[in-house]
Amino acid sequence: MGKTFSEKILSQKAGQDVKAGEVVTVSPDFILSHDNAAAIIQEFKKLGLKKVKSPHKIVIILDHVVPASTEKYALNHKNIREFVSEQTIKNFFDINCGICHQVFSEKGFALPGKLILGSDSHTTTYGAFGAFAAGIGRSEVASFWATDKIWLRVPETIKIEIKGKLPPGIYAKDVILKIIGDEGADRANYRAVEFFGEAAKNFSLASRMVVANMAAEMGAKNSYFVPDEETISFLKERKKDEFQIITSDDKASYEAIIPIDISSIEPQVACPHTVDNVKPVSDVEGVKFHQALLGTCTNGRLEDLEVAARILKGNKIHPRVRVLVIPASSETYLLALREGIIDVFLESGCVILNPGCGPCLGAHQGILAPGEIALSTANRNFRGRMGSKDSEIFLASPATVVASSIKGEITDPRKFL
Repeated sequence: MGKTFSEKILSQKAGQDVKAGEVVTVSPDFILSHDNAAAIIQEFKKLGLKKVKSPHKIVIILDHVVPASTEKYALNHKNIREFVSEQTIKNFFDINCGICHQVFSEKGFALPGKLILGSDSHTTTYGAFGAFAAGIGRSEVASFWATDKIWLRVPETIKIEIKGKLPPGIYAKDVILKIIGDEGADRANYRAVEFFGEAAKNFSLASRMVVANMAAEMGAKNSYFVPDEETISFLKERKKDEFQIITSDDKASYEAIIPIDISSIEPQVACPHTVDNVKPVSDVEGVKFHQALLGTCTNGRLEDLEVAARILKGNKIHPRVRVLVIPASSETYLLALREGIIDVFLESGCVILNPGCGPCLGAHQGILAPGEIALSTANRNFRGRMGSKDSEIFLASPATVVASSIKGEITDPRKFL
């Protein structure tokens, strides 16, 4: 019997032959944290140790509340900077860099065949590069800092075969929302999810990051795409280490194989207050909203901004709607500036925010008031996620978000293409 990607990589890291369901002790290649490193530092200090075990494996990226919006956040950032200096942690990226998952990828840490853990549930994003990448808790990160080791359960694997060709006006965000809506938010709890099929092969690297990121919203421990030439080309001048491409065996054992044909799907919208409450856009057309968000670790890359700008060019945002645009990183921001994309956003009436998480987590920059409705490209729409617990959040692709912002109500973006 063959092995899945997850079984193969964890066998390699554990130094023994393992299969799904077993628990192994491993030493990850990199471990990520962001603003929550402040809490992790406190947990680490409780262990009574003076030095972290492997500072070269630690990556800390400030992104959640940048710049700091309150004295509390400012103190957290100060404590992190001091700890980074004390521990000689070289892989530190301050408030001017962008969202952790985008920066981690751009800086060459997201590599095929690497074992990557992070104190953020959307660490699954790096599965787009062929890595085993999973979110863990803060206390687990503190323990890793102390020991350079952690235990993991080898996950069973679900294979999702994406068939067909993306129709015009349909994007990777629509595909993953459709999958989550059909399968449910708990379908892949502590499972690995591998994305295969002709459509998956044809996704751009940025689109794969969208799907891998939101695999977390169906409970996935990690996600996976087979690295291709685009992946290798992206990493050529960025890679922080040598890497090895690891793939599942032809005769690997899967818990389930789920086919999805995307040839005829329409734009999808996740409705309040769960990510799996997904409906075709035709079912929710006409819903008015107050604020739109274009960005986040799900859809803040150049590809997303380009799609949005094509629709917005020559149009104006509806006077009832506020549109917040957040490039995922300073690198993305610069590219968008050079392409004239930022001009289009400003001319249409959008507000451009600095690269970071911004309003996605409801801590600052565009918090929703009671009774307000948001249409967002983010990955979560839980009650209170972006501010008041009496607000509502709809999730959709960048195309749907900006087309709807022109009209002032949820609409099918294909009308603008």
